[in-house]
Amino acid sequence: MTKLTLGSHPFLLGFEQLERLVERTAKSGNDGYPPFNIEQTSDLSYRITLAVAGFRDEDLSITVEDRQLVVRGCRSEETDTRIYLHRGIAARQFQRSFVLADGVEVGEAIMENGLLHIDLRRMLPETIVQTIKIKRS
Repeated sequence: MTKLTLGSHPFLLGFEQLERLVERTAKSGNDGYPPFNIEQTSDLSYRITLAVAGFRDEDLSITVEDRQLVVRGCRSEETDTRIYLHRGIAARQFQRSFVLADGVEVGEAIMENGLLHIDLRRMLPETIVQTIKIKRS
């Protein structure tokens, strides 16, 4: 018995990229840090909120790489001489990735009370009707 993959189904022409996208998402293996929320703010917009307590704006970078929204956090080394009896606030480096669908654009990013909000919006595609002329051979 042969395995039927998404890209090999006869009615799904050109969807090989979707199969690669699913595989890439499954392999991302985020460890749960930092925690995040995703909310739908309207019919065409979304907001990702990451809890980044202890990070400053300059410690964070937000990029879009190959239809992936990548948020990285890297705190500079602390030079103070504090002695912690308990250190429960995680402030380690992180990289969190979110796969974006075609037509989803990244809007603005806002830092507020230790939460990083990233707004996304879905662009409506233009409806295009194309007529194909039939040639005789």
